[in-house]
Amino acid sequence: MIPATNWPDPRIVESFPYDFDLATHTVYAGLMGSISHGTYVPKQDPDSIDDVDIMAIVVPSPKWLLGLHQWEHWVKQRDELDVVVYSLRKFVGLLLKANPNVVGLLWLRPEFVLAQHPAFDGIVKNRQAFSSKRAYESFVGYAESQLNKMGLPGHRAYMGAKRKELVERDGYDCKNAAHSVRLLRMGIEFLETGELNVYRTADADEIRAIKRGLWTLDQVKNEVDRLSDRIGAARDRSPLPAEPDTALAENLLIEITQTIWSNSSTGV
Repeated sequence: MIPATNWPDPRIVESFPYDFDLATHTVYAGLMGSISHGTYVPKQDPDSIDDVDIMAIVVPSPKWLLGLHQWEHWVKQRDELDVVVYSLRKFVGLLLKANPNVVGLLWLRPEFVLAQHPAFDGIVKNRQAFSSKRAYESFVGYAESQLNKMGLPGHRAYMGAKRKELVERDGYDCKNAAHSVRLLRMGIEFLETGELNVYRTADADEIRAIKRGLWTLDQVKNEVDRLSDRIGAARDRSPLPAEPDTALAENLLIEITQTIWSNSSTGV
């Protein structure tokens, strides 16, 4: 069940340490992670290790862009919430690199959008301008990173107790395994069609099964090997351009920033 979360959640507002208002400076916010993928495992499930992931994009006040100390992002975990807030400038830079963690924000189902300022409409409408074959390196790189973490004891120190328990039970980190498989599948689809299928209509049950430890480690590795071959072929025949439209991205960045500053009491 998807939690009824509004942006900005009062728990996040009271924790935000900067001197600009999240509500008036946010241009976009959405539910990300397993909720946006349709693979969320509810907390009452004994195998659940999912958080409620939220990403928000803000235009900070002028001093945080023009002053000596540029502000780029802020992260906060509180209760079930796992929140990351990016400056618009940082976000656009990550989009141009086809960063899998942020590209999906432009391809969310409407029910997962928590806030959208009219000024941000230009980015959503022109999301194809940010799409390029750079997706190959970024999606493969992130998938390999998840795969490499699956069985390394050194990474367990960064896990919660529940996740450590499941790693001990299953012999590998099933959440990392699920991420790796999902990222490769999404990357293949994106390169082949130019459309990013964030919500996993066809394979949500499989992704949840991997997260629950119902696949063996050999099954995961075989699937990753198969997908790794496919994504290379997808890159070679992809209709996407080699590079994104950086000129349009820069124009949108400037226009949105000016709009937010002109419509709010930003101060310096």
